[in-house]
Amino acid sequence: MTEPDLPPTRDAALARLAAVDAAAYARTRNHLQGAVTGLSPYLTHGLLTVPESLAALALPPAHKLVYEFGWREFFRHVWEHRRDGILRSLHDGPLPESAYARELPQDIRRGATGVPVVDEAVHTLYATGTLHNHARMWLASYVVHGRKVHWRAGADWLYAHLLDGDLASNHLSWQWVAGTGSHRPYLFDAANVARFAPRAWHSAGSAIDMSYEAWDDFARRPECLPAGEGAGVDEPACTARPAGGMAPARLEADEVWLAHPWALGDSPPGVRVVAVVITEAHERHPWSLRRWDWVLGRLGQLTGELWVGSARQVAAALAPVARVRTQANPHIDRWLPPGAERLPEARHFPAVAPVCGSFSRWWSRVQR
Repeated sequence: MTEPDLPPTRDAALARLAAVDAAAYARTRNHLQGAVTGLSPYLTHGLLTVPESLAALALPPAHKLVYEFGWREFFRHVWEHRRDGILRSLHDGPLPESAYARELPQDIRRGATGVPVVDEAVHTLYATGTLHNHARMWLASYVVHGRKVHWRAGADWLYAHLLDGDLASNHLSWQWVAGTGSHRPYLFDAANVARFAPRAWHSAGSAIDMSYEAWDDFARRPECLPAGEGAGVDEPACTARPAGGMAPARLEADEVWLAHPWALGDSPPGVRVVAVVITEAHERHPWSLRRWDWVLGRLGQLTGELWVGSARQVAAALAPVARVRTQANPHIDRWLPPGAERLPEARHFPAVAPVCGSFSRWWSRVQR
């Protein structure tokens, strides 16, 4: 399996951006072997911003790629208004919450369900840290509607292994599939897989090979598809605390720029840079070692000083510093030192209030 070429550098991010074929993307984006951009990890971790990406692409507002950037900012809009509410069902789904299991079954975790599209998706996720958006939707639909596993269990699992894992985009996408963040559940069939995926993914004759009408009925009944019996693959280890780094130590400096896992862009010139991993930001949502390696590789390019510690330890170590600046990001904001100046996230679309309950309503508002 070929691993995508996604080095954690600003140059690689800009090269990816320059190589985007927007016309091909619009034609082929639903195909697993289509002209995807590969920009998502760079956007999630702050090596690129949505405004600079759209400025470089110079696309008309109605272009499909602009629309997809809009989904990213819509999910952030919902997160800003609902905060931790995005980690709970926004409304009722096809079945009561009690009908869904709270643990992801081992045959799914191991890619051993016997359903090719599901198992290939899991193997690709573990081997590369990436997964096409269409495959994410198929996987989520199978987990929630086929196996009757609560969307939150699946969302937490997928987030842990994705290089581009973003709590708003990931968890709200799972809610959209589950029908707790949309008007109806997202369903798929074997014919849909055959149209958009390579042959190894095709699932004719498997448990998911049923009509959309049958799927819709199944999603609204408590029974679930049978578990697989194969051996599968081992799930890669995940951790909330990466190896390496040092405990925060009291620092004497006039000014410091704090680099963190969601602020991997170039630091301001002439300023001392300290990289921080604040452990509270990862305790509920650990990452795979692959993602940690990617992030720490970039932090090591920015500075030789890497602190791994609690929010209190980081704040105490920076207390003597006259000016601390960093990039704001909702994944870490609540744990940054209270006196730190936070550079606002760059947005392309205007802020909208109050919260919009659907993408179409939000899109209509921002277009106006």
